[in-house]
Amino acid sequence: MTEMLKGIAASDGIARAKAYLLVQPDLSFSKKSIDDVQAEVDRLHKAVAASSAELKLVRETAAKSLGEEEAQVFDAHMMILDDPEFVGAIESGIKDKKVNAEQVLSDVSANFIQMFEAMTDNPYMQERAADVRDVTKRLMSHLLGVTLPNPSLIDEEVIIIAHDLTPSDTAQLNRKYVKGFITDLGGRTSHSAIMARSLEIPAIVGTEKATGEIKADQMVIVDGNGGVGVIDPSADDVKKYDQAAKDFAAQKAEWEKLKNEKTITKDGKSFITAANIGTPNDVPAAVDNGAEAVGLFRSEFLYMDSAELPTEDEQFKAYKAALEGMNGNQVVVRTMDIGGDKHLSYLPLPEEMNPFLGYRAIRISLDRQDIFRTQLRALLRASHYGNLAIMFPMIATVNEFKQAKAIYEEERQKLIDAGTPVADKIEVGMMMEIPAAAVIADKLAKYADFFSIGTNDLIQYSMAADRGNEHVSYLYQPYNPSILRLVKRTIDAAHKEGKWAGMCGEAAGDPIMVPVLLGLGLDEYSMSATSILKIRSLMRRLDTADMKKIADQAVTEAETNEDVINLVKKATNQ
Repeated sequence: MTEMLKGIAASDGIARAKAYLLVQPDLSFSKKSIDDVQAEVDRLHKAVAASSAELKLVRETAAKSLGEEEAQVFDAHMMILDDPEFVGAIESGIKDKKVNAEQVLSDVSANFIQMFEAMTDNPYMQERAADVRDVTKRLMSHLLGVTLPNPSLIDEEVIIIAHDLTPSDTAQLNRKYVKGFITDLGGRTSHSAIMARSLEIPAIVGTEKATGEIKADQMVIVDGNGGVGVIDPSADDVKKYDQAAKDFAAQKAEWEKLKNEKTITKDGKSFITAANIGTPNDVPAAVDNGAEAVGLFRSEFLYMDSAELPTEDEQFKAYKAALEGMNGNQVVVRTMDIGGDKHLSYLPLPEEMNPFLGYRAIRISLDRQDIFRTQLRALLRASHYGNLAIMFPMIATVNEFKQAKAIYEEERQKLIDAGTPVADKIEVGMMMEIPAAAVIADKLAKYADFFSIGTNDLIQYSMAADRGNEHVSYLYQPYNPSILRLVKRTIDAAHKEGKWAGMCGEAAGDPIMVPVLLGLGLDEYSMSATSILKIRSLMRRLDTADMKKIADQAVTEAETNEDVINLVKKATNQ
């Protein structure tokens, strides 16, 4: 029987395929005494052999889809299964204690994990704890006769159904086969939503009950435009959505014609539509989607994808590649934003009750100036090869910005004195993501060359609500008048000092938010690359004078998030 499932439209498009449940199975067990010890040992070896064969296949698949370097993690997993100390300890435990293999596996793996995690002076060995956990889960699944989901092995068209999708899950998704996904959790700013837009596949998130309602192999339609999932669609549903998919493809073809056009409104005002990127490898997609700039280059990948602090030369090469790839268009690089939900094994951070409010981003950079200065030198050297701008994350006070800028100036002068080529003009700005900073935007604007509004953090800090917490997700309200007033204050302060203001949060690519932002006078809109042409098309239909009236109403008259949504929809016929 056909059932409709409502969620949040996270990535445009329409797809139809059978469901693939990417859910973690129940691996619970009970401790049992055994009489036939050899049979239990044989059962263990059978599970080890099955796990090894499975890992070899997973590794081959990962090497083809992700590359040899990414696939090497599975070599470590196979080494654990080949380690006589690990498997031997389980076998000995079965013989000595005469209990089931599951119990001994659990005990032995816990000892290995504890041992590796205690090696605080050796980050490489500490990371092996995660490998032991993965191998244990795989072995346990074979002992229990339970199948683990493995997205890298998908070889037919499917719609992924998951409670949520982690970065490691999405890294294994093959766009050739994964046509869309539906999750229980998440919002437009969740990792899974952003990844869906990068993969250009339709997605619905935040349904709350997808994994409970949808069964494996059921036919499912994902309407990423309307935020609707259709379970077991009727013939009429299939016909309706197939036509909608054709219409959307035609719409995308029209947007494609704007690829080499400037971003201009109906009344001829010019703005910049830019891309958010995570690595230099994202630059071709940004260019292919018509990006006029990179409004946010997240530099964290250099730190997250390394077993040690990246060298100056390693960073220089990455920044240089991005700058050259953008062919003279500006690239705004955010300095290291580690902390909060981003942890490095080789850079131990203090245990904190509130890591998002703690030691992170610019606070680490100002404290660990050795790390900060290395990054700044790499950026300054790369500036010779393109149009670079630098911005500091998590600035809360004027003194923080002035201190960071002073360190930048010191490193710049050192390079110039040494005869190293450095660009004559590099804009140095800041992320506007802390409410306290937005309140004193007029003071900060005297020192910063630009502001880039990070809506994701600005909203969660303003609302005192973790955007990843499903219980308070309703407070993620980008259109709330309180947020819009902070945005207006920031833009006005920048313009008063002759500076520009941009936005690099997901709201910059939101069709409901863009009309308001146009009315507020935002200069640059940086978003997922795949949203650029859609937003450029929207802007061409909007008159800035009309949008100013809408923005004024949203800021001064609206009381709720919903008020603003209704106001914009009515005025723009969305």
